Amino acid sequence: MYRPMQHFLLAFSPVFYVTIILGNLLVVFTVTFDPYLHSPMYFLLASLSFIDLCFSTLTVPKMIHDLFSGHKTISFQGCVIQIFVLHVLGGSEMVLLISMALNLYVAICKPLHYLTIMNPQICILLLSGAWAIGFIHSVAQLAFVVHLPFCGLNEIDTFYCELPWFIKRACTDTYRMEFVVIAINGFISMGTFFLLLISYTFILVTI
Repeated sequence: MYRPMQHFLLAFSPVFYVTIILGNLLVVFTVTFDPYLHSPMYFLLASLSFIDLCFSTLTVPKMIHDLFSGHKTISFQGCVIQIFVLHVLGGSEMVLLISMALNLYVAICKPLHYLTIMNPQICILLLSGAWAIGFIHSVAQLAFVVHLPFCGLNEIDTFYCELPWFIKRACTDTYRMEFVVIAINGFISMGTFFLLLISYTFILVTI
């Protein structure tokens, strides 16, 4: 049962991955080289496509390699790096989504001031802030786990590492640690959701 599923995933995963890569690269290069698309909306959209491109490249090639070789392991250091980059990208994407909602809000609710408010400097500042917040978010998450004892763990039997699962591999009671990490991630996700909800509510009321 496992082998047919493995062959199925191995056949379609590279196709989906190449499609994702080409689609996001098309968006990035089109926005970059077409002067008519040098506006805040397309700038933020291209930045979001770049983050999606990084998200896919972070895990999918490793998954394809493991399916081909039949060994789904990752080193302890590789797992930590993957978690770090994953949270940088995730935090950056959430801030970028809020920035896109802000851009849409200004465009619809304050059209006469749009070019003044959403100028190129503000766009660069929003993008830099998104990456900075993503980096801080990732460092803060890993700060909770770097001191945990892992009892000589060198390899992990997976191709995808996520923080709560990683914490469970520690050789100590991690219930409180898992609760804190899940609570922080839940608070950030819900905060992002409510900010987006408020922004789009104002937009719908204006329309």
